Amino acid sequence: MATVSLTPQVVFSTESGGALSSATILRFPPNFVRQLSTKARRNCSNIGVAQIVAAAWSDCPAGRPKSGGGGGRARGVASSHAAAASAAAAAASAAAEVSAIPNAKVAQPSAVVQAERNLLGSDASLAVHAGERLGRRIATDAITTPVVNTSAYWFNNSQELIDFKEGRHASFEYGRYGNPTTEALEKKMSALEKAESTVFVASGMYAAVAMLSALVPAGGHIVTTTDCYRKTRIYMENELPKRGVSMTVIRPADMDALQNALDNNNVSLFFTETPTNPFLRCIDVELVANMCHSKGALLCIDSTFASPINQKALTLGADLVIHSATKYIAGHNDVIGGCVSGRDELVSKVRIYHHVVGGVLNPNAAYLILRGMKTLHLRVQCQNNTALRMAQFLEEHPKIARVYYPGLPSHPEHHIAKTQMTGFGGVVSFEVAGDFDGTRRFIDSVKIPYHAPSFGGCESIIDQPAIMSYWDSKEQRDIYGIKDNLIRFSIGVEDFEDLKNDLVQALEKV
Repeated sequence: MATVSLTPQVVFSTESGGALSSATILRFPPNFVRQLSTKARRNCSNIGVAQIVAAAWSDCPAGRPKSGGGGGRARGVASSHAAAASAAAAAASAAAEVSAIPNAKVAQPSAVVQAERNLLGSDASLAVHAGERLGRRIATDAITTPVVNTSAYWFNNSQELIDFKEGRHASFEYGRYGNPTTEALEKKMSALEKAESTVFVASGMYAAVAMLSALVPAGGHIVTTTDCYRKTRIYMENELPKRGVSMTVIRPADMDALQNALDNNNVSLFFTETPTNPFLRCIDVELVANMCHSKGALLCIDSTFASPINQKALTLGADLVIHSATKYIAGHNDVIGGCVSGRDELVSKVRIYHHVVGGVLNPNAAYLILRGMKTLHLRVQCQNNTALRMAQFLEEHPKIARVYYPGLPSHPEHHIAKTQMTGFGGVVSFEVAGDFDGTRRFIDSVKIPYHAPSFGGCESIIDQPAIMSYWDSKEQRDIYGIKDNLIRFSIGVEDFEDLKNDLVQALEKV
């Protein structure tokens, strides 16, 4: 077996011909970790073994053990492989950058944030680069933001810890309170939503719970809508009364009912989706924001069905926006997460509650969401186009009784959607011209969409809410208009003609 010596301490073992293979074996001397720059170790521990091996060594700060042989300064790389030399040079540059920063976890200056906003003028560029291209805290030459898997962060000495506690030293402390990978994700979402701040949490449902718990006081009053995610309603109906919080439920378009609730209650918050689940009703955000603010109430919009590509509720007057990042934000049906965005004054209260209670987003999940967001604008534009075509097709089909889609002129809030959305989303709800069993036959006959809950991913998903979401409560189905023949169709990024032909053959079974 041939060997290629890169340094006196590190040996790459290769199969043959001196070329690095997928079976490369890395051999580390006992003191190798101690020879790494303390800053490189702290910030590059998850960048990848190849960069760590190639990282330049620099002097350790006072109080840290120094390596032997010249105080641990960067050593030359003796290698006949251009790729290895290039990697070493890149990593040396990264390590030098880290060593030049007192802690390498400095707070992002406002000038960097402004520079990023000036550079990235469109949602497309923001989705790809925001939070990562300029000023990210992790010093690395990697294009992608590394996953930092750690439960805690260490300090050089007690004074550094005191400085951190008193706000003079920027760092992290414990995994529940912050993570560099998650921080990059939060900055990206803030850029897309035009928010001052964002906090990411373990799920969209927990984002709603944390927001309500942090911002609605005991004995407060909230307003919400009949059409919404059922589990959110269950939480508000069953859990909030335990804190003395009362609730008014209105129909999405009933502005008289909203005004009446604001006039006759000390309303803390109006919490609504737009578009709503599953009928895709749309609320005039600017109008309700003015109504709420005139009475001292906050407005929180669940914008999961829209995504920040199609709608920016904060720019319309909303105080907060929440997302189930599981859906369009991550977009690949492979990760669960949620977030709250808005004014820093409000998001900070949610963050403090979150730090106490938990519900932390795993850094690996943060990485998956970051990766998914780079194609957010492409996916959403594709889904917008296909969904509109599908809604138009279904509205003309003889075996479809009704279609719910804000892009259709027949939708009751089409005029609102046109003014506050740049696209109408990738979910189309419709009622089959048949009974419960006929609708089941249709669902069971489709071949491309998965029969599953959730929406917003690359793969199309279809479900019958009477079974999927409301099977345990016929009474609630009747109250909220969930008919036996209702279908919710989340359109992925497949070809329109393929999806249409699949639905045509399935509708023949009705």
